[in-house]
Amino acid sequence: MEETLQSNEVINLTTFRGQYSVSPPLSGGDGRGYAVEENGGYDVNGVASRSSAVLSGYDTLDSPPSYDFYANTEVFGRTRKIRPSLFQLHSNPEDDSSPPPLYEETNGNKESPEDEPTEPPPEPTRFGWVQGVMVRCMLNIWGVILYLRLPWITAQAGIGLTWIIILLSSCITGITGLSTSAIATNGKVRGGGTYFLISRSLGPELGGSIGLIFAFANAVAVAMHTVGFAETVQALMEENGSRMVDPINDIRIIGVITVTCLLAISLAGMEWESKAQVMFFMVIMVSFANYIVGTIIPASPQKQARGFFSYRADIFAENFVPNWRGPEGSFFGMFSIFFPSATGILAGANISGDLKDPNVAIPRGTMLAIFWTTVSYLVISATIGSCVLRDASGHINDTIMTGSAAGDCLGTACSYGWNFSECIANKTCSYGLSNYYQTMSMVSGFAPLIAAGIFGATLSSALACLVSAPKVFQCLCKDKLYPVIGFFGKGYGKNDEPYRSYLLTYIIAVCFILIAELNTIAPIISNFFLCSYALINFSCFHASITNSPGWRPSFRFYSKWASLVGAVVSVIIMFLLTWWAALIAIGIVLFLLGYVLYKKPSVNWGSSVQAGSYNMALSYCMGLNHVEDHIKNYRPQCLVLTGPPSLRPALVDFVGTFTKNQSLMMCGNVIIGGPSPEAVDAANSSSHVTWLNKRRIKSFYQGVVADDLRTGAQILLQGAGLGRIRPNILVMGFKRNWNKCPPTSIENYISILHDAFDLQYGVCILRMKEGLDLSHQMQAHSNGLTLLLPYLLKRKKRWGRCKVRVFVGGEIQHVEEQKQDAVNSFRQIRLNEVLKDYSRDAALIIITMPVGRKGACPSTLYMAWLETLCRDLRPPVLLVRGNQDSVLTFYCQ
Repeated sequence: MEETLQSNEVINLTTFRGQYSVSPPLSGGDGRGYAVEENGGYDVNGVASRSSAVLSGYDTLDSPPSYDFYANTEVFGRTRKIRPSLFQLHSNPEDDSSPPPLYEETNGNKESPEDEPTEPPPEPTRFGWVQGVMVRCMLNIWGVILYLRLPWITAQAGIGLTWIIILLSSCITGITGLSTSAIATNGKVRGGGTYFLISRSLGPELGGSIGLIFAFANAVAVAMHTVGFAETVQALMEENGSRMVDPINDIRIIGVITVTCLLAISLAGMEWESKAQVMFFMVIMVSFANYIVGTIIPASPQKQARGFFSYRADIFAENFVPNWRGPEGSFFGMFSIFFPSATGILAGANISGDLKDPNVAIPRGTMLAIFWTTVSYLVISATIGSCVLRDASGHINDTIMTGSAAGDCLGTACSYGWNFSECIANKTCSYGLSNYYQTMSMVSGFAPLIAAGIFGATLSSALACLVSAPKVFQCLCKDKLYPVIGFFGKGYGKNDEPYRSYLLTYIIAVCFILIAELNTIAPIISNFFLCSYALINFSCFHASITNSPGWRPSFRFYSKWASLVGAVVSVIIMFLLTWWAALIAIGIVLFLLGYVLYKKPSVNWGSSVQAGSYNMALSYCMGLNHVEDHIKNYRPQCLVLTGPPSLRPALVDFVGTFTKNQSLMMCGNVIIGGPSPEAVDAANSSSHVTWLNKRRIKSFYQGVVADDLRTGAQILLQGAGLGRIRPNILVMGFKRNWNKCPPTSIENYISILHDAFDLQYGVCILRMKEGLDLSHQMQAHSNGLTLLLPYLLKRKKRWGRCKVRVFVGGEIQHVEEQKQDAVNSFRQIRLNEVLKDYSRDAALIIITMPVGRKGACPSTLYMAWLETLCRDLRPPVLLVRGNQDSVLTFYCQ
């Protein structure tokens, strides 16, 4: 199946016939002769399905892409299609002598037919975007502030600024909703909600920290909403003269009973919880309708005495401008009080694992929930500001008497026959928008329905948080980023319900309910939610700015710059709300971030942080191309011929200590053989890198396949590195059994040294008396001596007091050329004797390696020189020869 770049038209190849066709094998021979005829083509379907014996092994067309190739889910009763591997595509199907390589998946673990289930597994309850996201988000956004604080905020800020506060809050939550939608449509969303979105985008470091505090914040939010419900019930009891113990203990008793009932609903399953949410939603809708009807009904004298006069233009004009009162009377003071009522937009995303199609449900449901709740806030602010005065006495007798002077009357109520001048002047008015929190109940057609709406808003928010916290915490526990908490990740039933996490959330909620003080816990909760919003927006921005090919959300209505603004504004609002709570939230995030960075969990989620690291590394590497080498910046960058690194730990440890945090180290491994899949797999096995990481060796690894060792070394010498970050020193082990090896082996070994010199490499050869494979000694003596070059050795703290002893050999003047070779053999013998006498207790001996002339000095003679120089020396010996480029900065400017 092909698709042109110019249009979306799909071209079916089966409708075309090629110019050539392939005839059956010619007679005789090995059957490999095929006749190609220009007579009209062949059947493409036969090629794709390999049903044509004529084209078997000669077809080049792959089967068309299938959803099963990429999805990790299976449908009961239907065999899942397996994507053909690269080995299956390019290998000869008739050749049984070439087994698939080790990295290819096999069908050896496939279940037998008798092991397959005979009945489909039970289908868990799944919700659509309306019931699962939109209704849930709207219920979590609406709360006590809508009923008890929005009229008061309208009185303080005026209708105009209240609209600005509402729209500004909705802009922040709307940007966060757009960012959430973009992240949610970038791939398959599983359970875990906000934690899943952030962790899979920014990685486990920030994702784990925000997941833990977000789950905790939801657990505490259960207590906050439950206490709000309990306070309302306790106030109603007080109005009717009822009391159980005292106000504080009554709130505690009512709260514990309420949260226990909510826990029972949650444990009954998501289906029952969703039905309860729908019931609460209907109650709130009825309360809204009741309020709107009440604003239209003509005001009775009792309501007029409390400041309600139905819709009046002059009341709207008076209430349109602000009238700040009290210590909280400011724009940001009102904003800090209102903004928590705009949160709750992640309630639907938090149950992502229980949605039918999270990629569709989260964007559509979240954005519509933000839209409709914003409209409801604007409508209620405008309508109540058009009907109710700011101040009213509530006394039925405060009317303007006939014949009295109207000039002494204060306020808009005077034009309607009411005189509230005394309470306005004395600031003792008990009613009106500025003084009476239950204004919506007073305006409504039937006050108990507003109380029912308050109950529905608080209980629905508490229930949503009681479900969200365990779901998020369960996903965090299953990822095993933190110790101990894995116990709470176990799920039960077809919906994988986290009953243990439910119990933990219930215990946390009860503990905070017993405090019975909303003002203590509400600021921390709001800051935790805002911290989550900031990270979600930053996740969307960071994923967009890295230009990773893996970032391609199907939701296009977002802007990376808007996401960045949303992240910054969320942090600013955190400090505007409560600066000390913001510091606590950020401190907890940083502490948990440091813990995950220290532990380095073995997870790979393809986060944008990884993409950003790649971009930065690539940018810095490209930047080095514009910088000329300078002697001050010389670094020994080592290519180490280790073979499999685990087989030569002494050599790896030596170079690793020498280059750690200072320069490049690359372990090279040459696999002798042809370019077969098995050889390539052995050369590039990830086990080598895993071994280096476990040993905490900061090194790259590169394996190559070649016909012999020298050819492989040449490939590494010429191709290792990237730009200016490339090796300049070749490090090898000393060939111990050289006198027993065939001459070709010695010749290859010495030729590698010559190749290194030809390519301007320095050379280091490490010889140890016990050999290089010292893994057993390294494990038994972790504080053994570390091998370092003298300067780097002195820079290390534990070697700072060691002394460096330098021996410089003298020169013999006027030696005839034919006697020079004999002098150089005697020189190696004498130097070996000096080292035995003076350096038998040294930690490391470093010797300038003599250079044998290529083509003039035989390889066996050169090996004899090296053998004589370092024979029978107890300490490790490092033979060093530079590439004749200056690396000392004594006279460098």
